[in-house]
Amino acid sequence: MESPLNATLVERIDQNPELAVFRIRPDSGEIRPFEPGQYAMLALINDEPLPANLPPAAAARTKVRLIKRAYSIASAPKARDHMEFLIVLVKEGRLTPKLWQLKVGDRILLEDQAKGEFTLNHVPRGKNIVMVSTGTGLAPFMSMLRQYHGQGLWNKLVIINGCRYVADFGYPDELKDYVRRDPNLTYLPLATREPVDSGWNGVRSRVNPILEADEFKKHVGFPLDPENCVVMLCGNPDMIDGVQKSLEGRGFVTNTKETKGNIYFERYW
Repeated sequence: MESPLNATLVERIDQNPELAVFRIRPDSGEIRPFEPGQYAMLALINDEPLPANLPPAAAARTKVRLIKRAYSIASAPKARDHMEFLIVLVKEGRLTPKLWQLKVGDRILLEDQAKGEFTLNHVPRGKNIVMVSTGTGLAPFMSMLRQYHGQGLWNKLVIINGCRYVADFGYPDELKDYVRRDPNLTYLPLATREPVDSGWNGVRSRVNPILEADEFKKHVGFPLDPENCVVMLCGNPDMIDGVQKSLEGRGFVTNTKETKGNIYFERYW
């Protein structure tokens, strides 16, 4: 039976034992067009044993089984020869433990027909955009930044990423480099469990308190107001629910198909 695997892992960057960047190239050699913020499906062959009570004839007819999951694309569409994904190991999961066994050159299935509506297509130009993420929820924002930086889509851009430890931050050096080159970009990494004696001089806080009016202005330099700001949320559903409720109490409106608003979100589970 022909293998359904249609792509190759061409680069893997382990940022810590449970966080890695995977760069995957389809056999076609070229990525289909997509919008920054969208996701794609990755899959590996499911080699778990078939049920013991499955009749032999049925087992013989069973097609190749796959374990498939959706991951936000971190690369920009202008990177035409690969897709990049920022992935955290879920030890109790079915797919990521298998992903962690892959080496450069190993095969994988990549459905590179991207999907999803968490994009900048409907966000008004010239606003202050506040991109708020937890963990690997940073990935779609990296795609947006890499593709649109310098094109005038926003006035000021704030990227907030909340993680437990400093080692969990995705792309910190790249983001700091953008900040050095762009006075209108703020990168605010937040660590919730980093030991006080670790040498980390950054902010120890969850995401939600930082978005309170006084805290936000202290760290970012301008007010978080619904007239001039759009807030995009990605990651932990509890974070999204809490921030959404808080911001709606301050005049923000969640964007839906029926209502034009200034809060957009993408839940990760």
